[in-house]
Amino acid sequence: MSANSAEVDVVLVKGGRTKIRYPAELLDDDGTRIAVRAPWAGEGVRDFGFVRFEPGDVFTEYYWRDRWYSVKEVRTATGTLKGWYCDITRPAVLTGTELVVEDLDLDLWRSADGTDVRRLDEDEFAESGLPETDPPAAATALATLDELETLAQGADFDALLR
Repeated sequence: MSANSAEVDVVLVKGGRTKIRYPAELLDDDGTRIAVRAPWAGEGVRDFGFVRFEPGDVFTEYYWRDRWYSVKEVRTATGTLKGWYCDITRPAVLTGTELVVEDLDLDLWRSADGTDVRRLDEDEFAESGLPETDPPAAATALATLDELETLAQGADFDALLR
């Protein structure tokens, strides 16, 4: 992060508890969409089988105050695009220097070339209890995953991030 850049703490909440907190460089906040950049904040390598997140990877993350998802562009340390990891979330809340995002257990992956779009963690979502405890939120989350999958299969998916 440069000396002149603003920094925020991204706080990912899951099931009412903080799953991870990490510092990120605030790139842009237009009042609706917030963009940040951060190195891979996980421990070691996370191999999904179709992509690996590893130390040195850089995530440019986009959050919205009015949408139920976030999109993370993933690049290697040398800048090669790996793809986009999308989380279904409640709308993001930025208070001071803390960006809080509630993860709803549904995810989507889109490869760099757009040929691999896959839904992830639908089993975790079913087991989360959200469909029983908050049916309207669960319905919104599922509809959002469908919408995001349709966008990810389109040729102009990256226009979403402009």
